[in-house]
Amino acid sequence: MDSLLSLRVFAAVAELRSFAAAAERLELSAAMASKHVQKLEQRLATRLLHRTSRSVSLTEDGVIYLERVRRLIEGLDDVEAQIGESRQVPRGTLRISAPQYLANPGFSQCLVEYAQRYPNVKMDIDLEGRVVNLAAEGFDIALRTSYSLDEGLIARKLGHVPFHLAAAPCLLEKLGRPAQISDLNDKPFLCYSPYGTDGRIRYEDGNRIVDLQFKPVFCSDHEQLLLQCARKAMGFMFLPAILAEEEFSHGRLERVLPSVINVAPPLYAVYSSSAYLPAKIRTFLDFIRHRSNLGWLINGDETPSESGSL
Repeated sequence: MDSLLSLRVFAAVAELRSFAAAAERLELSAAMASKHVQKLEQRLATRLLHRTSRSVSLTEDGVIYLERVRRLIEGLDDVEAQIGESRQVPRGTLRISAPQYLANPGFSQCLVEYAQRYPNVKMDIDLEGRVVNLAAEGFDIALRTSYSLDEGLIARKLGHVPFHLAAAPCLLEKLGRPAQISDLNDKPFLCYSPYGTDGRIRYEDGNRIVDLQFKPVFCSDHEQLLLQCARKAMGFMFLPAILAEEEFSHGRLERVLPSVINVAPPLYAVYSSSAYLPAKIRTFLDFIRHRSNLGWLINGDETPSESGSL
């Protein structure tokens, strides 16, 4: 028998002074309402209600018990109301794990606009770029750029993030500017370690599979460190377009094979469960999905298909 329901039945009977009225309020039969109260009395080994054919009243123990039960029920009702509201109204702390390159003007503008629209949500964003355990580490969402995700993950594709192949002008002068894809094989490469350290880049461009094999000379999970090394002509690297454009405009880096290299892996939002998503998660995913005009994220229809790996 449901213990919480038994408490609610007892409180209703005590308030209404009637088993029949309490049963009607809780959509039970009068007999079932009586059984719930009897179960409570058996468990407590005391009588809670005086019963006559005409009236119901509280015993001394019943008065003490009702005071505690009411506080318990009111507390539960408040919590349930808050949880129900959180399903409808975004509120609370939204913890997000994201790659470092999302520390860019376009994404930060999305965050500002989201905060303005949903002021009751506090955002806590981790930009370490590592693969996190959502449940164990208390994250609501992990944003991951990948052509393929592990099976079993619950994810929503938000769009595609364009990447450009870049290198320092002096490195290109030293090695020669590539004229075709095959000229990139065995060239020095700066690997972003979460995506692999073997220097292999494989992606689909239209109907063809492009498979490159660079020579890895340095690997790191810190994108800014890789960028500093690329500026100093240590090797080639792939940069998100929104960061690469600034490098190109200042002449620090040069885009390599812009008419040939077309890399735009999907950006996924990964979360623990698709059931009963809180409003803070649902609204954030919808908000980002429809902010594809800020330079860092483009619509899925405008990019190559999702196969291979970057």
